[in-house]
Amino acid sequence: MRRLICALILFASAMTFVQARDFRLSSPSGYIKINVSAGADLRWSVEAGGETLLEPSVISMSFSDGTYLGRNLSRIKVFRRSADDMLVDLVPTKFRNVEDKYNEMKLRVGKDWAVVFRAYDNGVAYRFETYFARDVEVETETSEWKFASDCDVYWAGEKNDSYITHCEANFALQKLSSVDRNTYSYLPLSLKTPSGVRMVITEADLFDYPNLMLRSTLESTSLSAEFPHVIDAYEMRTDRDVTITSLANVIARTKGERTYPWRVMTIGTDRSLLENTLPWQLSSKEVPGDYSWLKPGKISWEWWAMLNVYGVDFEAGVNTQTYKYYVDFAAKYGLQYILMDEGWSKSTLNIVEPKDGLELQEVIDYARSKGVGVVLWTLWTPFVNDGIESILDVYQKWGVSGIKIDFMQMQDQNMVNFYEDIARECCKRHLLVDFHGAFKPAGLQRKYPNAMTYEGVYGMEHDKCSYDISPDHDLKLPFTRMVAGPMDYTPGAVNNATREDFAIRWNHPMSQGTRSHQAALFVVFESPLTMLCDSPSNYYKAPDFAEFIAEIPTVWNRTISHEAVAGEYVLISRETMDGRWYSAGLTNWTGRTLTLDTSFLPQGHWQVIIHKDGVNANMWAEDYKIEVLEIEAGDTLEVKMANGGGWAAEFIKK
Repeated sequence: MRRLICALILFASAMTFVQARDFRLSSPSGYIKINVSAGADLRWSVEAGGETLLEPSVISMSFSDGTYLGRNLSRIKVFRRSADDMLVDLVPTKFRNVEDKYNEMKLRVGKDWAVVFRAYDNGVAYRFETYFARDVEVETETSEWKFASDCDVYWAGEKNDSYITHCEANFALQKLSSVDRNTYSYLPLSLKTPSGVRMVITEADLFDYPNLMLRSTLESTSLSAEFPHVIDAYEMRTDRDVTITSLANVIARTKGERTYPWRVMTIGTDRSLLENTLPWQLSSKEVPGDYSWLKPGKISWEWWAMLNVYGVDFEAGVNTQTYKYYVDFAAKYGLQYILMDEGWSKSTLNIVEPKDGLELQEVIDYARSKGVGVVLWTLWTPFVNDGIESILDVYQKWGVSGIKIDFMQMQDQNMVNFYEDIARECCKRHLLVDFHGAFKPAGLQRKYPNAMTYEGVYGMEHDKCSYDISPDHDLKLPFTRMVAGPMDYTPGAVNNATREDFAIRWNHPMSQGTRSHQAALFVVFESPLTMLCDSPSNYYKAPDFAEFIAEIPTVWNRTISHEAVAGEYVLISRETMDGRWYSAGLTNWTGRTLTLDTSFLPQGHWQVIIHKDGVNANMWAEDYKIEVLEIEAGDTLEVKMANGGGWAAEFIKK
């Protein structure tokens, strides 16, 4: 018996009993509350307006040397602070001046690590920090999301376990409990509670770390994070596609003293979501430097219309005359750039020599004389093979304005670092970047403002091969992909069709929905670089449409969301940098009439130029009308939209 008692005493003395402690954090108004339980493990929960959104959910990190963050927690020091700042967005897609008001709580555990929580009135976020003097290998990160109710969710439904994806989902609306556990979703992930609270999960300040994915767990309303592992080796299957041949057992190899990406959840309504800038606010501020050279704007794009120009005295194609024709169009309508997409270079892997018969330098010089810049399409692989700096030095010498880099597809740490390398080296040479075949924006666009836009969206290029790019699809995007940041959707189709009349045509593509739907996309969708997808020859046939969309800015001083229901309709207004305003409405395949109260306008007399659906747009999608009105600020305007329709207006102070 004495031996048993002694053994029990020794066993008890060897164990570490940790009593859980609760820490609470509220948003500045008190509307949102975070509760953190730190003891045997680390859990957080979230409520808004008294409604529990997130039940206690485990968060942790583990490292290959056995270090574990988030277990048997003791010696916790709490540091609290509040902020009420005004940030300036150099390339603003919503607000030039961004209010950054939050309460923060840092739980410092011993000397090696901490976890930081922030509560805003429109969302929450947390991230880990480590203070190791050594380099580390991150084995895994646990990030649970245990929702208190069976939310509606827009699910991407990816099945590729290598995480090779263009992130171009046709988001499926379903109940969280019905999500296929054999699929995962990349971010952003948009959910709505039965009571109507809209939440979007994404990440911010993503550097030197893999992208976060979410998968449904055995608990019906829970999600859990997973990450691509470090890719140690891959083989090229084609000039742009890879087969992974060796994966490490870790998700990141990185410095031990660092901050990790923010795990972000915006909270609000469908309407308020369109004004939410949390992912940008939580990202690193811009690298110090002179950014006066940055030039957001529009690009005339030739790939969608397959270089089909007509009524000319030269043969259309990848040649000097055709690109000069695009330059002339851009100059006529005040577009800032033309894009030379795949086909301009000697080959897709030799991107420092032009195709035979194309006088590239002549085109670049001609464009410069007209005040138009040239952006070049490239694959990502030549930069890996031949070196980023050597290729960009050539482009700088040529005098191009930027690159559209394509088909990266991978989501791992090395690819995240590649994006930053491209943005940094382009910034040094005053080159803008458009990332295609890409994952979502997650902070790089703030740190390097020349990283102006990303694809990572099921955009209008797929009208050439799919029936999915419909008004129904368009009305999902402001509540899903666009929450993360700029979105290169490429609107501007001149050939428009009703649901019944739409047909897939590769060489002469059309869009679904009305002509005014296309016009409204330029106001609703956010991208500091915005493509005009169609042929100049088609725009010349619709000069009032071309002039209207060409004059819509791509950066904005202020945004007001009037009405919004995800998947159905939006009505939004944005102020330009020179004091004009634009308003736009979009609807899905259901026509509807909304009312715009113009009380947001400064007092006085205003001229309104309206691009609206014609009376026969339900039968002939290209039917539209441009109307000019005189109003007083505070007047109401009818926003009548056909099936798959739209409405856009410019307000000019008189």
